[in-house]
Amino acid sequence: MVAAAPTLAVERALMASGCRFVAGADEVGRGALAGPVSVGIVVVDASSQKPLAGVKDSKLLSAAEREALVPLIKQWAVGHAVGHAAADEIDALGLMAALRLAGTRAWNFLLGSGVRAEAVILDGNHDWLSAREQLDLFATSEDSEGGVDVPVHTKVKADLQCLSVAAASVLAKVERDALLVALDGDHPQFAWKVNKGYATTAHRAAIDQYGPSKWHRMSWRLGGTAGANAANGQVEG
Repeated sequence: MVAAAPTLAVERALMASGCRFVAGADEVGRGALAGPVSVGIVVVDASSQKPLAGVKDSKLLSAAEREALVPLIKQWAVGHAVGHAAADEIDALGLMAALRLAGTRAWNFLLGSGVRAEAVILDGNHDWLSAREQLDLFATSEDSEGGVDVPVHTKVKADLQCLSVAAASVLAKVERDALLVALDGDHPQFAWKVNKGYATTAHRAAIDQYGPSKWHRMSWRLGGTAGANAANGQVEG
């Protein structure tokens, strides 16, 4: 059975709370051993936006399909941005804080371009994008850095249902993949052009043979020991 295409129904439902400009946000790279985590944000005008055909969750599209959609999404959206947090930032901050940092960078780029959403739809069931002081009165100053200052609505499988989120996933996936392909030129032993930094058997074996690069997440268990990375939840996204 073919999954239904994502729509703007959720974005339009937020108009009831006074939100005309709605952002969809999604991350990629969470489960990789190397490279950044990347967060895409796409802003739509819920009052007048027309659907964009062909957009789906990035994992359901081929690389060629994703790349062909990028210019269409950028032309269609009110605003768009992708932010990244590097491997050493993931090591220093932890994964959730690094995701928030990447999302904050994308958000700040949008603000700098004059685009401000009034609400965000975030894929998943955990809000790592809001400024921490909005969520936790006991957050430390380090925890409180960054984040968005508008309501964030988490939604499981939003990348399958919400067009703005699906579009954000495509932009983030294409941009992150391009970064790993570029890094592959200096580190061909890890085959990042193929695995995009994810935990394939060959990637783990190469780390065992050559040692990790500066682009690897040193706080993660990187080697090829059976099951070593199971705790890290290595699923492409």
